[in-house]
Amino acid sequence: MKTIFCEFLDSQDKNGAIKIKPLGKAKNSVTKPTLPDWKDVVTEIVIDKTYTKGLDGIEEYSHVIVVYWMDKEKECHLKHHPQGREDIPYIGIFACRCPQRPNRIAISTVELVGRKGNIITVKSLDIVNGTPILDIKPYTPQYDEVKNAKVPGWVSKLVF
Repeated sequence: MKTIFCEFLDSQDKNGAIKIKPLGKAKNSVTKPTLPDWKDVVTEIVIDKTYTKGLDGIEEYSHVIVVYWMDKEKECHLKHHPQGREDIPYIGIFACRCPQRPNRIAISTVELVGRKGNIITVKSLDIVNGTPILDIKPYTPQYDEVKNAKVPGWVSKLVF
C-alpha cells in the first residue's frame, strides 16, 4: 500500500509564533455563538479538496473530535464568570471552556452523521457558520474516555 504524503500547514518563526492554515470551514445556520441548545444543530464540515483522502475511514467511527479556531471572539479574559453568569464562580480562563482565550483553539467531541467526499456532517457541534476547522480526529475510547473524571459542581449549571 502506498503512503500518500501531504505538506505541513504550520510554520514557526524565530520568535516561536505559529501560523496555521485551516483545513476547511464549518457550514451551518448558526450566526451567533449564543445558541442555548446545540444538541440539534447539524453542521457540514467542508474540508479543502486537497485533503479528501485524509477522511478515508472516518465513516467507521460514531464520533469525531473537531479542532477549530473561534475566529469571531475578539476579547481575551484571564478570569471571568463562564457564560457571563454571576451564579458561576469567577475563575481563570484555563479552568473553563469559554472562547475568550489567549489562543482561540477549541475542541468538541460530536456525533458523526455521515461523509460525502470532502464533507463530513456532524451533530451537536457548538460552532458558528464559517468557523475555520484546524483538524478532525476520531473519538477513540482508549485515548479519549476518562473514567471517574472530576469536575466542579458549577459545571452542571452551564448550558450546552
